[in-house]
Amino acid sequence: MIEMFSMYGAVFPIALLIGFILDQVIGDPRSWPHPVVGIGNAISFFERKLNNGSPEARRRKGVWLVFLIVGGSYLLTWAVISLGNVVHPLVGLALSAYFIFTTLASKSLLEAGQSVLLPLQKGDLSEARTRLSWLVSRDTANLKEAEIARGTVETLAENFVDGILSPLFFAALGGAPLAMAFKAVSTLDSMVGYRNERYEEFGWFSARTDDWANYVPARLSVPILLMAGWLMRMPVDHAYRIWKRDASGHPSPNGGNPESVVAGLLGIQLGGINIYHGKTHHRAEMGDALRPVNASDIMRCRQLVQTATWLALIPTLILTYIGLM
Repeated sequence: MIEMFSMYGAVFPIALLIGFILDQVIGDPRSWPHPVVGIGNAISFFERKLNNGSPEARRRKGVWLVFLIVGGSYLLTWAVISLGNVVHPLVGLALSAYFIFTTLASKSLLEAGQSVLLPLQKGDLSEARTRLSWLVSRDTANLKEAEIARGTVETLAENFVDGILSPLFFAALGGAPLAMAFKAVSTLDSMVGYRNERYEEFGWFSARTDDWANYVPARLSVPILLMAGWLMRMPVDHAYRIWKRDASGHPSPNGGNPESVVAGLLGIQLGGINIYHGKTHHRAEMGDALRPVNASDIMRCRQLVQTATWLALIPTLILTYIGLM
Protein backbone atom coordinates (compact mmCIF):
# COMPACT_ATOMS: atom_id res chain seq x y z
CA MET A 1 0.00 0.00 0.00
CA ILE A 2 2.73 2.45 0.98
CA GLU A 3 4.66 1.80 -2.24
CA MET A 4 1.73 3.13 -4.27
CA PHE A 5 2.34 6.54 -2.72
CA SER A 6 6.14 6.60 -2.79
CA MET A 7 5.92 9.23 -5.53
CA TYR A 8 4.66 11.68 -2.93
CA GLY A 9 7.77 11.43 -0.77
CA ALA A 10 7.64 13.75 2.22
CA VAL A 11 4.20 15.01 1.13
CA PHE A 12 2.77 12.19 3.23
CA PRO A 13 3.56 13.66 6.68
CA ILE A 14 3.25 17.26 5.47
CA ALA A 15 -0.24 16.65 4.11
CA LEU A 16 -1.27 14.89 7.31
CA LEU A 17 0.04 17.75 9.44
CA ILE A 18 -1.67 20.41 7.33
CA GLY A 19 -4.94 18.47 7.35
CA PHE A 20 -4.71 18.08 11.12
CA ILE A 21 -4.10 21.80 11.70
CA LEU A 22 -6.93 22.76 9.35
CA ASP A 23 -9.30 20.60 11.38
CA GLN A 24 -8.12 22.20 14.62
CA VAL A 25 -8.57 25.73 13.28
CA ILE A 26 -11.50 25.51 10.86
CA GLY A 27 -13.44 22.43 11.91
CA ASP A 28 -16.33 21.54 9.61
CA PRO A 29 -17.61 24.59 7.68
CA ARG A 30 -21.07 23.63 6.46
CA SER A 31 -20.80 25.81 3.35
CA TRP A 32 -17.69 24.00 2.06
CA PRO A 33 -17.93 21.02 -0.32
CA HIS A 34 -17.44 17.83 1.69
CA PRO A 35 -16.55 14.41 0.25
CA VAL A 36 -18.47 12.63 3.01
CA VAL A 37 -21.69 14.23 1.75
CA GLY A 38 -20.99 12.64 -1.62
CA ILE A 39 -20.29 9.30 0.07
CA GLY A 40 -23.56 9.56 1.95
CA ASN A 41 -25.49 10.37 -1.21
CA ALA A 42 -23.92 7.39 -2.98
CA ILE A 43 -24.85 5.08 -0.08
CA SER A 44 -28.45 6.33 -0.14
CA PHE A 45 -28.68 5.79 -3.90
CA PHE A 46 -27.34 2.23 -3.85
CA GLU A 47 -29.30 1.34 -0.71
CA ARG A 48 -32.52 2.15 -2.53
CA LYS A 49 -31.42 0.08 -5.53
CA LEU A 50 -29.94 -2.92 -3.72
CA ASN A 51 -31.74 -3.36 -0.39
CA ASN A 52 -34.41 -5.78 -1.61
CA GLY A 53 -35.03 -9.47 -2.21
CA SER A 54 -34.60 -12.42 0.13
CA PRO A 55 -32.53 -12.14 3.34
CA GLU A 56 -29.69 -14.03 1.66
CA ALA A 57 -29.76 -11.71 -1.35
CA ARG A 58 -29.79 -8.63 0.86
CA ARG A 59 -26.78 -9.90 2.82
CA ARG A 60 -24.91 -10.61 -0.40
CA LYS A 61 -25.73 -7.21 -1.87
CA GLY A 62 -24.73 -5.58 1.41
CA VAL A 63 -21.23 -7.02 0.94
CA TRP A 64 -21.07 -5.63 -2.58
CA LEU A 65 -22.19 -2.24 -1.27
CA VAL A 66 -19.18 -2.08 1.06
CA PHE A 67 -16.71 -2.97 -1.70
CA LEU A 68 -18.36 -0.51 -4.07
CA ILE A 69 -18.45 2.46 -1.67
CA VAL A 70 -15.13 1.87 0.10
CA GLY A 71 -13.24 0.91 -3.04
CA GLY A 72 -14.79 3.76 -5.00
CA SER A 73 -13.89 6.29 -2.29
CA TYR A 74 -10.30 5.08 -2.25
CA LEU A 75 -9.87 5.05 -6.02
CA LEU A 76 -11.59 8.39 -6.64
CA THR A 77 -9.48 10.12 -3.98
CA TRP A 78 -6.31 8.54 -5.37
CA ALA A 79 -7.23 9.61 -8.91
CA VAL A 80 -7.95 13.21 -7.94
CA ILE A 81 -4.65 13.53 -6.05
CA SER A 82 -2.76 11.86 -8.90
CA LEU A 83 -4.20 14.35 -11.38
CA GLY A 84 -3.27 17.15 -9.01
CA ASN A 85 0.31 15.91 -8.96
CA VAL A 86 0.35 15.93 -12.75
CA VAL A 87 -0.59 19.62 -12.66
CA HIS A 88 1.95 20.42 -9.93
CA PRO A 89 3.19 18.65 -6.78
CA LEU A 90 1.84 21.50 -4.66
CA VAL A 91 -1.63 20.93 -6.09
CA GLY A 92 -1.35 17.26 -5.12
CA LEU A 93 -0.19 18.28 -1.65
CA ALA A 94 -3.10 20.70 -1.25
CA LEU A 95 -5.61 18.08 -2.34
CA SER A 96 -4.11 15.44 -0.03
CA ALA A 97 -4.23 17.86 2.91
CA TYR A 98 -7.82 18.82 2.12
CA PHE A 99 -9.04 15.24 1.88
CA ILE A 100 -7.34 14.33 5.19
CA PHE A 101 -8.85 17.45 6.76
CA THR A 102 -12.35 16.32 5.74
CA THR A 103 -11.90 12.93 7.43
CA LEU A 104 -11.11 14.46 10.84
CA ALA A 105 -13.71 15.65 13.34
CA SER A 106 -11.78 16.97 16.33
CA LYS A 107 -13.05 20.53 16.41
CA SER A 108 -16.62 19.59 15.52
CA LEU A 109 -16.62 16.87 18.22
CA LEU A 110 -15.46 19.31 20.89
CA GLU A 111 -18.02 21.86 19.70
CA ALA A 112 -20.73 19.21 19.92
CA GLY A 113 -19.80 18.56 23.54
CA GLN A 114 -19.78 22.30 24.22
CA SER A 115 -23.22 22.69 22.67
CA VAL A 116 -24.66 20.39 25.35
CA LEU A 117 -22.50 21.77 28.15
CA LEU A 118 -23.57 25.41 27.84
CA PRO A 119 -27.33 24.96 28.38
CA LEU A 120 -26.63 22.35 31.05
CA GLN A 121 -24.53 24.87 32.99
CA LYS A 122 -27.41 27.34 32.76
CA GLY A 123 -29.86 24.77 34.09
CA ASP A 124 -31.74 24.63 30.78
CA LEU A 125 -32.34 20.87 30.70
CA SER A 126 -34.82 21.11 27.83
CA GLU A 127 -32.27 22.70 25.51
CA ALA A 128 -29.51 20.35 26.70
CA ARG A 129 -31.75 17.34 25.91
CA THR A 130 -32.41 18.72 22.43
CA ARG A 131 -28.69 19.27 21.79
CA LEU A 132 -27.86 15.77 23.01
CA SER A 133 -30.51 14.28 20.71
CA TRP A 134 -28.44 15.58 17.78
CA LEU A 135 -25.51 13.43 18.95
CA VAL A 136 -27.05 10.15 20.12
CA SER A 137 -29.76 7.76 18.97
CA ARG A 138 -31.20 7.16 22.46
CA ASP A 139 -34.36 8.91 23.65
CA THR A 140 -33.42 12.14 25.46
CA ALA A 141 -36.80 13.74 26.20
CA ASN A 142 -36.88 12.85 29.90
CA LEU A 143 -33.20 12.69 30.80
CA LYS A 144 -31.92 14.32 33.99
CA GLU A 145 -28.66 16.26 34.26
CA ALA A 146 -26.56 13.20 35.17
CA GLU A 147 -27.93 11.21 32.22
CA ILE A 148 -27.40 14.11 29.80
CA ALA A 149 -23.82 14.51 31.00
CA ARG A 150 -23.23 10.76 30.79
CA GLY A 151 -24.51 10.58 27.22
CA THR A 152 -22.28 13.48 26.20
CA VAL A 153 -19.16 12.03 27.82
CA GLU A 154 -19.83 8.64 26.19
CA THR A 155 -20.15 10.34 22.81
CA LEU A 156 -16.90 12.26 23.26
CA ALA A 157 -15.03 9.15 24.40
CA GLU A 158 -16.26 6.82 21.66
CA ASN A 159 -15.90 9.36 18.87
CA PHE A 160 -12.31 10.10 19.84
CA VAL A 161 -11.55 6.82 18.08
CA ASP A 162 -13.68 6.84 14.94
CA GLY A 163 -13.72 10.62 14.49
CA ILE A 164 -10.07 11.42 15.25
CA LEU A 165 -7.69 8.56 15.95
CA SER A 166 -8.81 6.14 13.23
CA PRO A 167 -8.66 8.71 10.39
CA LEU A 168 -5.19 9.77 11.57
CA PHE A 169 -4.11 6.13 11.73
CA PHE A 170 -5.26 5.32 8.21
CA ALA A 171 -3.90 8.59 6.82
CA ALA A 172 -0.54 7.61 8.29
CA LEU A 173 -0.73 4.17 6.69
CA GLY A 174 -1.94 5.15 3.23
CA GLY A 175 -2.40 8.87 2.94
CA ALA A 176 -5.63 10.62 2.02
CA PRO A 177 -7.03 7.75 -0.11
CA LEU A 178 -6.91 5.26 2.76
CA ALA A 179 -8.24 7.85 5.23
CA MET A 180 -11.15 8.50 2.87
CA ALA A 181 -11.75 4.76 2.51
CA PHE A 182 -12.00 4.55 6.29
CA LYS A 183 -14.44 7.47 6.29
CA ALA A 184 -16.54 5.55 3.80
CA VAL A 185 -16.56 2.56 6.18
CA SER A 186 -17.62 4.80 9.07
CA THR A 187 -20.35 6.46 7.00
CA LEU A 188 -21.69 3.09 5.88
CA ASP A 189 -21.94 1.95 9.49
CA SER A 190 -23.73 5.14 10.56
CA MET A 191 -26.25 4.84 7.72
CA VAL A 192 -26.99 1.13 7.30
CA GLY A 193 -25.21 -0.66 10.16
CA TYR A 194 -28.31 -1.05 12.33
CA ARG A 195 -29.99 -4.12 13.76
CA ASN A 196 -33.52 -3.45 12.63
CA GLU A 197 -35.89 -4.90 10.07
CA ARG A 198 -34.61 -2.74 7.23
CA TYR A 199 -30.86 -3.12 7.78
CA GLU A 200 -30.34 -6.33 9.79
CA GLU A 201 -29.30 -8.27 6.69
CA PHE A 202 -28.27 -5.54 4.28
CA GLY A 203 -26.08 -3.64 6.75
CA TRP A 204 -24.43 -6.51 8.65
CA PHE A 205 -21.20 -6.39 6.61
CA SER A 206 -20.99 -2.60 6.92
CA ALA A 207 -21.20 -2.91 10.71
CA ARG A 208 -18.61 -5.69 10.84
CA THR A 209 -16.24 -3.78 8.55
CA ASP A 210 -16.46 -0.76 10.85
CA ASP A 211 -15.60 -2.99 13.82
CA TRP A 212 -12.57 -4.38 11.98
CA ALA A 213 -11.39 -0.96 10.82
CA ASN A 214 -11.51 0.53 14.32
CA TYR A 215 -10.02 -2.50 16.08
CA VAL A 216 -6.39 -1.34 16.22
CA PRO A 217 -7.09 2.40 16.73
CA ALA A 218 -9.49 1.61 19.60
CA ARG A 219 -6.71 -0.21 21.41
CA LEU A 220 -4.18 2.50 20.59
CA SER A 221 -6.57 4.95 22.25
CA VAL A 222 -5.87 3.36 25.64
CA PRO A 223 -2.21 4.45 26.07
CA ILE A 224 -2.91 7.78 24.37
CA LEU A 225 -5.82 8.60 26.72
CA LEU A 226 -3.84 7.38 29.72
CA MET A 227 -0.93 9.64 28.75
CA ALA A 228 -3.33 12.56 28.32
CA GLY A 229 -4.78 11.79 31.75
CA TRP A 230 -1.29 11.70 33.25
CA LEU A 231 -0.52 15.13 31.80
CA MET A 232 -3.78 16.40 33.31
CA ARG A 233 -2.94 14.85 36.71
CA MET A 234 -5.85 12.40 36.56
CA PRO A 235 -5.87 8.97 38.31
CA VAL A 236 -4.08 6.94 35.63
CA ASP A 237 -3.57 3.81 37.74
CA HIS A 238 -7.26 3.70 38.58
CA ALA A 239 -8.20 4.23 34.92
CA TYR A 240 -5.93 1.38 33.85
CA ARG A 241 -7.61 -0.96 36.35
CA ILE A 242 -11.06 0.12 35.14
CA TRP A 243 -10.02 -0.56 31.54
CA LYS A 244 -8.76 -4.05 32.40
CA ARG A 245 -11.94 -4.81 34.32
CA ASP A 246 -14.70 -3.22 32.23
CA ALA A 247 -13.67 -2.72 28.59
CA SER A 248 -14.70 -6.18 27.44
CA GLY A 249 -18.24 -5.72 28.80
CA HIS A 250 -19.15 -3.11 26.19
CA PRO A 251 -21.52 -4.35 23.46
CA SER A 252 -19.11 -3.02 20.85
CA PRO A 253 -15.77 -4.83 20.42
CA ASN A 254 -14.09 -1.41 20.35
CA GLY A 255 -16.19 1.12 22.27
CA GLY A 256 -15.30 -0.23 25.70
CA ASN A 257 -11.65 0.75 25.32
CA PRO A 258 -11.95 4.55 25.22
CA GLU A 259 -15.11 4.65 27.33
CA SER A 260 -13.70 2.61 30.20
CA VAL A 261 -10.47 4.62 30.28
CA VAL A 262 -12.36 7.92 30.26
CA ALA A 263 -14.67 6.67 33.02
CA GLY A 264 -11.65 5.75 35.14
CA LEU A 265 -9.83 9.02 34.52
CA LEU A 266 -12.91 11.10 35.39
CA GLY A 267 -13.83 8.91 38.37
CA ILE A 268 -17.38 8.32 37.14
CA GLN A 269 -19.54 5.49 35.84
CA LEU A 270 -20.64 5.33 32.21
CA GLY A 271 -23.13 2.91 30.68
CA GLY A 272 -26.33 1.74 32.34
CA ILE A 273 -29.93 2.20 31.26
CA ASN A 274 -30.73 3.81 27.91
CA ILE A 275 -34.07 4.03 26.10
CA TYR A 276 -34.25 3.56 22.34
CA HIS A 277 -37.59 4.14 20.58
CA GLY A 278 -39.43 3.56 23.84
CA LYS A 279 -37.64 0.33 24.67
CA THR A 280 -35.29 0.03 27.65
CA HIS A 281 -31.79 -1.33 27.06
CA HIS A 282 -29.01 -1.95 29.55
CA ARG A 283 -25.42 -1.25 28.55
CA ALA A 284 -22.68 -2.66 30.75
CA GLU A 285 -21.38 -0.17 33.28
CA MET A 286 -17.89 1.29 32.81
CA GLY A 287 -16.15 2.63 35.91
CA ASP A 288 -17.21 3.08 39.52
CA ALA A 289 -20.07 5.37 40.55
CA LEU A 290 -17.96 7.30 43.04
CA ARG A 291 -20.20 10.35 42.50
CA PRO A 292 -22.98 11.45 40.14
CA VAL A 293 -21.98 12.51 36.64
CA ASN A 294 -22.47 16.24 36.11
CA ALA A 295 -21.79 19.08 33.66
CA SER A 296 -18.21 19.53 34.86
CA ASP A 297 -17.42 16.05 33.56
CA ILE A 298 -18.26 17.18 30.03
CA MET A 299 -15.79 20.05 30.39
CA ARG A 300 -13.07 17.77 31.75
CA CYS A 301 -13.73 15.17 29.06
CA ARG A 302 -13.44 17.81 26.35
CA GLN A 303 -10.05 18.84 27.74
CA LEU A 304 -8.98 15.20 27.92
CA VAL A 305 -9.99 14.49 24.31
CA GLN A 306 -8.28 17.65 23.09
CA THR A 307 -5.05 16.72 24.85
CA ALA A 308 -5.26 13.14 23.55
CA THR A 309 -5.85 14.42 20.02
CA TRP A 310 -2.58 16.34 19.99
CA LEU A 311 -0.78 13.38 21.54
CA ALA A 312 -2.18 11.12 18.80
CA LEU A 313 -0.51 13.29 16.17
CA ILE A 314 2.96 12.23 17.36
CA PRO A 315 2.78 8.46 16.68
CA THR A 316 0.87 8.97 13.44
CA LEU A 317 3.53 11.33 12.07
CA ILE A 318 6.20 8.83 13.12
CA LEU A 319 4.27 6.11 11.32
CA THR A 320 4.25 8.11 8.10
CA TYR A 321 8.02 8.50 8.19
CA ILE A 322 8.51 4.79 8.91
CA GLY A 323 6.35 3.95 5.92
CA LEU A 324 8.45 6.19 3.68
CA MET A 325 11.80 4.74 4.74
